[in-house]
Amino acid sequence: MDTKLLEKKMESISPFELKNRLIDLADESLKKTARTLLNAGRGNPNWIATTPREAFFLLGQFGLEECRRTMNLPEGIAGIPDKEGIASRFEAFLKKNTTAAGAKLLEQTYNYLLMQHAADPDSLVHEWAESVIGDQYPVPDRILHFTELLVQDYLSQEMCDNRPPRGTFDLFATEGGTAAMCYLFDSLQENFLLNRGDGIVLMVPAFTPYIEIPQLDRYQFHVTKIHANRMSPDGLHLWQYSDEDIDRLKSPAIKALFVTNPSNPPSYALSPETMARIVDIVKNDNPNLMIITDDVYGTFSPHFRSFMAELPYNTLCVYSFSKYFGATGWRNAVIALHEFNIFDRQISRLPKEKREVLNRRYSSLTLHPEKLKFIDRMVADSRQVALNHTAGLSLPQQIQMSLFASFALLDKENRYKQKMQEIIRRRLHALWDNTGFTLAEDPLRVGYYTEIDMLVWAKKFYGDDFVEYLTRTYSPLNVVFRLAKETSLVLLNGGGFDGPEWSIRASLANLNEKDYVIIGQGIKRILDEYAKDFYGNSMRKRVNPSL
Repeated sequence: MDTKLLEKKMESISPFELKNRLIDLADESLKKTARTLLNAGRGNPNWIATTPREAFFLLGQFGLEECRRTMNLPEGIAGIPDKEGIASRFEAFLKKNTTAAGAKLLEQTYNYLLMQHAADPDSLVHEWAESVIGDQYPVPDRILHFTELLVQDYLSQEMCDNRPPRGTFDLFATEGGTAAMCYLFDSLQENFLLNRGDGIVLMVPAFTPYIEIPQLDRYQFHVTKIHANRMSPDGLHLWQYSDEDIDRLKSPAIKALFVTNPSNPPSYALSPETMARIVDIVKNDNPNLMIITDDVYGTFSPHFRSFMAELPYNTLCVYSFSKYFGATGWRNAVIALHEFNIFDRQISRLPKEKREVLNRRYSSLTLHPEKLKFIDRMVADSRQVALNHTAGLSLPQQIQMSLFASFALLDKENRYKQKMQEIIRRRLHALWDNTGFTLAEDPLRVGYYTEIDMLVWAKKFYGDDFVEYLTRTYSPLNVVFRLAKETSLVLLNGGGFDGPEWSIRASLANLNEKDYVIIGQGIKRILDEYAKDFYGNSMRKRVNPSL
């Protein structure tokens, strides 16, 4: 197929599907050269947090010992853990394995729950032993008791900057942020909180499912997009929102706000001024606004505060452990919803006929379905209600989640966080320093991704005529196609995230620092080659005006 035609057709494809075609092109390029494929498309980190994994595997050894204690057959069959006296046996196990990798974190987490939450020792260790072995269904199905305590504390620290609002956040452990999104959209509609045609606001650029899901026939929400289109006086993107756009949230026709904070891409936290303006709008203009915030990158931002901290009554937060701990394969995430929230209130205020529909839907779960919390309705909806008794995230996943959370809670000097942020920052500068572009200092930049608007730099380097030539001559996807085909570099198109059409998105998480030097040089080379073509065409036209 003609390259221009292919690029045009691919403009409507999700960037994550386009990625597969770009990888194919890069692979074809590799066969002709000695280059290495550098894929900075998906944001799968190339690091892992080791200590919580060491603790998980050591706990697994204890769990197996407990199982063999109750039954141990030569055919490889064991029993299940016995609760009575299990805490004493766990303490003895820790003493015996005091120098083993992960033992310190297990001991500290055990003591933390005893001291901070007055945990019953046998109940705690029995939950751990059964969970790491995975011999039971999840009970409670929404999230395990001690997992919830640890993750609540973790979210208070990381999402609320250690200044959480009053009250408690109920948590629902899900199979990654992906499942959280699916459950959320389904339950919002099942419970008449969002209906087909209802108005929602989407802050863009945004992670593509938040763009694509509302368009599905099942939902067909009326989407208003507000763009992070503020520019600095010297013409550079600030990746923030204008007050005029934010004020569109004042309309009561807007039922929900969806925001990825920090953004994906371009990886900037919302400014305090914008946060304050939204808080003011909710309090004074649109008190029933539901805010759904996806804060997976918040841990890469110093002193991050989520909407769950600023507007707990109106906010549902999705948080995934995948990026910060290098754990995309673990599928660990939670939905957090304050015990007092607008979602429950709006359900209680539905017309009688709709409440009766919902009471019938959830009547198999409780004698008082009208009192069922929205977060528990999500759990039931995740299993078509009828399978609620087998709902919930697998127990080993929840144990690993617990240990991720406790690892961060117990890292009082923030050594892990500081190193994570340093790794990202060094990669960001390695890329930008080799493009020849200017990266202005900005405390709101997180840098897990970077988004480069090629037209901004085309204008700065070569002027308006050059920009007009680029947009007239090439598809916005030409940059990512050329990078894949000519240099074996896979980046995604920012336009697919509802960013500037000519922007490109690179993940700073999944390659090594030296690789970002190559990516920066590749981007600069493409722009310079465009300019060479432009000046060559301009010269030919001056010599022969009929061209």
